[in-house]
Amino acid sequence: MANTYTMSNGDLERLSREGNGPLPGEVAVEVLASSINYRDLAIRAGFYPSTSGVVPLSDGAGRVMSVGDGVTELKPGDLVASCFYPFWEAGSATAANHAVSLGCEADGLLRSHATLPARAFIPAPNHLSASEAATLPCAALTAWAALLTRGKLVPGEHVLVQGTGGVAVFAVQFAKAMGATVTVISSSEEKLQKIRDLGADHTVNYQEHANWSEKVNETLGGESIDLAIELGGATTLAHSLNCLRVGGRISVIGVLSGNEANLMISDVLRKWVSLNGITVSHRGDFEAMNRFMESHRIKPVIDHEVGFAEAELAYEQLGVGRHFGKIVISHQ
Repeated sequence: MANTYTMSNGDLERLSREGNGPLPGEVAVEVLASSINYRDLAIRAGFYPSTSGVVPLSDGAGRVMSVGDGVTELKPGDLVASCFYPFWEAGSATAANHAVSLGCEADGLLRSHATLPARAFIPAPNHLSASEAATLPCAALTAWAALLTRGKLVPGEHVLVQGTGGVAVFAVQFAKAMGATVTVISSSEEKLQKIRDLGADHTVNYQEHANWSEKVNETLGGESIDLAIELGGATTLAHSLNCLRVGGRISVIGVLSGNEANLMISDVLRKWVSLNGITVSHRGDFEAMNRFMESHRIKPVIDHEVGFAEAELAYEQLGVGRHFGKIVISHQ
């Protein structure tokens, strides 16, 4: 499916408008829950060129209250989730379809009501609650793109996942449902037990094994990872490369340990590595992921919820990093 939509200046203005009712092509949504990502911490810290005074959080879910003229794909009462990139319908990433994201360049979902273009929302999987659906737009779709869209995962391959936060847990759930073998690294034995309960085949505590890639290779009997889901950045990329088989792939998602990495270019060449950068994905992928979650009855893992008035606490708790899965802000 081609990306046939071109964003206009009027659309950008409407992404930040809260009027008395939806204009043609818009929907009015009561936001019931939102979820926080590390990106939101980075936006607050000034690492993103965000719009001054923007309403934060790309991720939210709620009920459609009313629809404007011409909207046929959504109706009042539908449970919907937000689209991280509201103008990226499908196809390859471009500067244009990446120009606007919710919670950064345009108002996000940390609010009680949102009136946005209909393409800024998507029907939620029918087996999920609003809190569960609110976890999907960034973390789940990033994991999906890292594994499937760019990662080209096939059943029987071996995936390395770093950590046990939102993207990592979704990656484990999706990879296991796809028939992959999964190895996970974390610094917490408690979290490693939880991820084993979700289906992880092998785990390594990187606090106990600082040179964790060697421990992974020892456990697996050699460099045999087909696809590494790289969330750490500076201190982990070289380790991911060390675990990779010849012809393996790395999906680079995060820079939690820093933005500049040292690695041997000769190792990249020797192993014929495919290195893919991931920044969420498009609506078409979101729809495919939702169908997959429905067919496999996959439910997001929520560590805990805080109330809307406690949203600041969610920022603090995410920064501490003790959570397993997602932190959700309930608006009810």
